[in-house]
Amino acid sequence: MLRPLVAVAVAAASAVTSPATAAPAHTAPDQAQHLTALVRGMSLEQKVGQLFVTYLHGQSPDEAHPGNLRDFGVATPAEVVAKFQPGGVVYFNNSSYDNIDTPRQIAALSNGLRRASRIPPAIATDQEMGIVTRIGAPATQFPGNMALGAGRSAENAERAARITARELRAMGITQNFAPDADVNSNPANPVIGVRSYSSDPALTAELTAAQVRGYQGRFLAQHTVSATAKHFPGHGDTDTDSHSTLPTVDRTEAEWSEVDAPPFRAAIAAGVDSVMTAHIQMPKIDPSGEPATLSKPALDLLRENLGYDGVVITDSLAMAGVRQLHSDAEIPVLALKAGVDQLLMPVNLELAVNSVLAAVRSGELSERRVDRSVLRILRMKVLRGMITSPPADVDAVDSAVGPAEHLAAAEAITDRTVTAVRNDAGVLPLAAKPTAALVTGWGETTTRTLAGVLGGTALPTGSAPTQAQVAAAVQAAGNADVVVVLTNGLSRQPAQQTLLTSLLATGKPVIAVAVQNPYDVAHTAAPTWLATYSYGAVSMEALARVITGEVGPVGKLPVEVPGPTPYPFGHGLEW
Repeated sequence: MLRPLVAVAVAAASAVTSPATAAPAHTAPDQAQHLTALVRGMSLEQKVGQLFVTYLHGQSPDEAHPGNLRDFGVATPAEVVAKFQPGGVVYFNNSSYDNIDTPRQIAALSNGLRRASRIPPAIATDQEMGIVTRIGAPATQFPGNMALGAGRSAENAERAARITARELRAMGITQNFAPDADVNSNPANPVIGVRSYSSDPALTAELTAAQVRGYQGRFLAQHTVSATAKHFPGHGDTDTDSHSTLPTVDRTEAEWSEVDAPPFRAAIAAGVDSVMTAHIQMPKIDPSGEPATLSKPALDLLRENLGYDGVVITDSLAMAGVRQLHSDAEIPVLALKAGVDQLLMPVNLELAVNSVLAAVRSGELSERRVDRSVLRILRMKVLRGMITSPPADVDAVDSAVGPAEHLAAAEAITDRTVTAVRNDAGVLPLAAKPTAALVTGWGETTTRTLAGVLGGTALPTGSAPTQAQVAAAVQAAGNADVVVVLTNGLSRQPAQQTLLTSLLATGKPVIAVAVQNPYDVAHTAAPTWLATYSYGAVSMEALARVITGEVGPVGKLPVEVPGPTPYPFGHGLEW
């Protein structure tokens, strides 16, 4: 079956003439005919396989891993793909799955998984940048969405996505589960926050569209990846995390249309290949209590209201938000009934596949309904060259990932994201590079990175400094000519506030820096506050350049900051 399927796919690919920014529904007649023929040539099992995107265990296609035996009944990643023929796989860099080491290793893994499948799977990861980054250095690093929101440059957002796409594709990755299109309208949001560009729908929409263009390219090319706008209908107004519970968003449809919909409209207008659902309840849109992933009224907002006919993929089906009301066997079938096309990371892939097969064979789901999703998935693969493009060049990948010109672009983009919120004492910019800087506060790696750039001393104190750590920092400040205090979650951590106020009492020049959510800046009387929205090395290097006056701050708050000392959207000092 392999050769006929690929031959038809090649014919479908040759029929593609429209730019990648065209909406997925805009399929050339010849392409539609070839794709229909491709689907007709597939067995039901092959079709159902395309509906799933799975995780894997291991870093090599032929690596025997006990996790694969436990979860899939076969030993190696290649055997998992050969057994289930999934429509996609997703890479992670954590202890649970551990697929990522070096660019060369990733490229070899991608090539091996392609060889194992009749139709090459979409190979995906979550390279949002910022706090959700699966592939670290030497891949080029950017500071993440909210930092880009502070930079206010659609051109820079597009450029960052274009660079990320080229490097992902060099490693054989063909789909990025980005950009995050959520409008972070709730400062207490524990799962979105700086993953969002802004609390402003218009700014979020502008930068979402820019990054879709950057990831997917303005025309078809082998240096692009499929973008995925997430998390529909919008996860920005939650105060709980759908990884661990089922959040509720109490918006009416009119409120949703005004606040949450604009970024998804913009992504669709930019031709986004896929949209990811959120495991959230919206009782004023669907009173049944179903999470949006399983809710036809919620997904009708996407299909009917916004007119989207591209691939709809669920967020992970292992998350608690989607598993509270139904069994793991029921969830895939309910998602497909609601309007989803692809099912991401079911807890038990074999159970999920068999549940969909049984639903088709019993008539609960029609095969025609399955065909419609498979056509969308294959159309995406053809548009992005996933089926016909050559394998990753393992020998060239090291030079393609993190070249000097990409790193320089990341530096220039990040320099425009640092926001000066307060400079009441006129401490900044420093008159000269400090000779004895103390960098203390949140983040073991982050404090050491900044101290290294400034040529100073690092004294990390964690997220909840003890009295002994505060005392040690105060003592160390006695030998410093400037003290930089990094905060993360200070508004919810009284111990971080104690650290900062204790250091202010020493009389030393103190620079407070919110290295994640900017909401920290409203919660102490520190006269000098900066916000970076990211604690990665690229942001700490930009921060050092602002502190020493090498570059001036130009970032503007992309969110309104409430609190005892509030700041409006758009606030930012310059010098």
